[in-house]
Amino acid sequence: MVLLIYADNAATTKLDSDAFEAMKPFLFESYGNVSQPYSFARTAKKALKEARENIAKCIGASPDEIFFTSGGTESDNWAIKGLLKCGDNRLILTSNIEHHAILNACAAVERMNYPVKYLPVDKFGILQPNTLANSINSNVKLVTVMLVNNELGTIEPIKELAKIAHENGSYFHTDAVQALGHIEIDVNDLGVDMLSASAHKFNGPKGVGFLYVRRGIDIQPFMDGGTQEFGVRAGTENIASIVAMAKALQKNCNQIKDTKKRLFEMERRFFEILDKTEIDYIRNGSPNHAPGIINISIKNTSGEMILHRLDLKGIYISTGSACDSTNIKVSHVIKAISVPMDYANGTIRISLGKDNRETDVQEIADALIDILKNN
Repeated sequence: MVLLIYADNAATTKLDSDAFEAMKPFLFESYGNVSQPYSFARTAKKALKEARENIAKCIGASPDEIFFTSGGTESDNWAIKGLLKCGDNRLILTSNIEHHAILNACAAVERMNYPVKYLPVDKFGILQPNTLANSINSNVKLVTVMLVNNELGTIEPIKELAKIAHENGSYFHTDAVQALGHIEIDVNDLGVDMLSASAHKFNGPKGVGFLYVRRGIDIQPFMDGGTQEFGVRAGTENIASIVAMAKALQKNCNQIKDTKKRLFEMERRFFEILDKTEIDYIRNGSPNHAPGIINISIKNTSGEMILHRLDLKGIYISTGSACDSTNIKVSHVIKAISVPMDYANGTIRISLGKDNRETDVQEIADALIDILKNN
């Protein structure tokens, strides 16, 4: 029998049913452009205001600090490029395990002669505060470090890192795309100046996100056009998706403690099953990690092979390497934490979400064991 188990929630999540229902009125009924002064736009205008307020409450921000975007990639790019000014050659610091939205944005500004330095992490994928402290000075404009690593699930010590940045007169941005809706977040407690988020990572729709910008920070518009989003993010607002994002975030935040408890128990059960076998593997990441993200490297096998064999069984995961016809490219994250190559090629990520059943981990573990025994 072919199963159907989706275990790639760190890539994207299923749209929450309540979020979908929240979208519908703004697709078929109250579809007026909120920039227009007539009465037909009032319902959408009110919904936009309420969504901004509700999202702000979820992260401890003020509504005027929330700016809607097309998703995490735009938010990350805006956070980096929006702070840069012509002739300003102050340094950007980031870690070497960031999402490609950060790494490629940094590479782009390097091509424009803005200096960037990539800091190493430890074996758990943690950027240690002393590493930042030893690298930062008054010539650093921005520090950007993700809150939760999307491959490992490792939670970074953002509060300590932001404090070090501010002590040196630097701004601090965190990519919270993999964190929001899965761990508790308060921007004031963390001390961050900017925070990126994407709805599809917490059961909202794809193609919408937001950037939190602390009041008083001078960030330049990422795109030129109309006066939407307080004049700094042009483009007609995607009201249906914004409303759905707010609904999904509220729901996930309200359920976060129960969901965390259940997912950590499912993780424990998975490793309990795996450890009864002779499978030689390394568990990657930190004990302090976001719930549901399991990253392991299995000795002398191929992560790609495992992915495709699980696919045939109706189980969907991701891998820490990508194959082509001539070589295997190990993830930059797996390289950064120095996983031995005979294990690194066999890296897989299983990421569980709130829609997974408790029985899923048994099915995944059984299928994985069967594949490895018969490979």
